[in-house]
Amino acid sequence: MPHRPSKLSARLIGVVVAVAIAGWVGVPNTIAEQSDSSIHGSHAGTLAGAGKPVAALSPAVADPSAPSTVEVAGEVVAPGVLRLADSPSASDAADQIDMTLRKDQEESEEYDPWEPYNEKMFSFNHDVFDRYVLKPVATAWNWVLPDAVQRSLGNAIDNLAMPRRLVNNLLQLKFKGAGYEVTRFLLNTTIGIGGIFDIAKEAEVPRSDEDTGQTLGVYGVGPGPYLILPFLPPLTVRDGIGFAADLALDPLNYVIPFAATASRTAGQTVNDRSQNLELFESVEENVLDLYSGVRNAYLQRRQKAIQE
Repeated sequence: MPHRPSKLSARLIGVVVAVAIAGWVGVPNTIAEQSDSSIHGSHAGTLAGAGKPVAALSPAVADPSAPSTVEVAGEVVAPGVLRLADSPSASDAADQIDMTLRKDQEESEEYDPWEPYNEKMFSFNHDVFDRYVLKPVATAWNWVLPDAVQRSLGNAIDNLAMPRRLVNNLLQLKFKGAGYEVTRFLLNTTIGIGGIFDIAKEAEVPRSDEDTGQTLGVYGVGPGPYLILPFLPPLTVRDGIGFAADLALDPLNYVIPFAATASRTAGQTVNDRSQNLELFESVEENVLDLYSGVRNAYLQRRQKAIQE
């Protein structure tokens, strides 16, 4: 006799269908609000480690002497120019700027008590691992594989990370984001042939990249000290815990041998690095203090992701 699905399986299928429907309902309202970024990933902002690209650094990071801008009340305020909407007086405008600067400084405060160790490990990751291992392999990879193949490989690996994004969207009560992830996975796995082609992007289904470190931050867990580990991208203690939890959310880790998992991770690292050779080189040439630049960019990006 054929086995009937268990009640638990039926409920799980019902939840997945409901989430997908919720995502489709919200697609028209948010397509215009979200733009797909060519630089993505849960740990972008490093020159070594997982091979993710460095996030765009502000002029102040790239060159401390360059003039910086501060966004206040939706307006861009340049040094010496006050353009605040609905400000009754110059003194009020100055007070508002001062409060904004203080708030930004507090939010992006660099808690780096392990800086001596971190700098040594950053130097190893960048000057040894990236320069003599990762970059040469990525350069050869880039020479052998066409760009289209590299993008397809990246799409397939990204498609497999759907459970991590789905679970964290649900934990953050971002039900539309969860719906988008289910919809993207179904489209890319079927029509996109296992995620090789990003059909969901062509269908303008937004991508919602959430991870466990971000979820912990949403629930009020502080970032803790900044941390650099060998062969890994920048982290904080909170994001390190989240990174371990994200690995546990990868279903392939339970069905394939460790060696195969390590090979997949290595392939992803090399593939990501090969797609950003020129970007990395440009950042290395223009950032004066690479360690501080990467740290600031990472901490600011993570804070922004949590606030969103």
